[in-house]
Amino acid sequence: MNKYRTLDNLEESYFRDHPEEIDSYVAEIFSQYASDGDSAALLASLRVIAKVKGITQLAKQTGMTRQGLQKALSNKGNPRLDNVNAIMGALGYRLTPEKITIAP
Repeated sequence: MNKYRTLDNLEESYFRDHPEEIDSYVAEIFSQYASDGDSAALLASLRVIAKVKGITQLAKQTGMTRQGLQKALSNKGNPRLDNVNAIMGALGYRLTPEKITIAP
């Protein structure tokens, strides 16, 4: 039986080999989220980065359990803003507002 790698596995492997690409990836996934509002895709992408950085270590840094962190970053996750902020901080980022132009 063939074993196929998932896209998450491929992304995780790529970012382990190319950690210098993570910053631009994080910027891109948030830009994409601002365009489409797809929180499941955003959380899935953050989960990949969390795996690269180490789920156990991130859980300790955020004050969440490992299972709580994985649940927050799951497809069905609906993390509170303070959890997202803690996760982003543990990953080395912060949430900052960006002015947008709203059409009347």
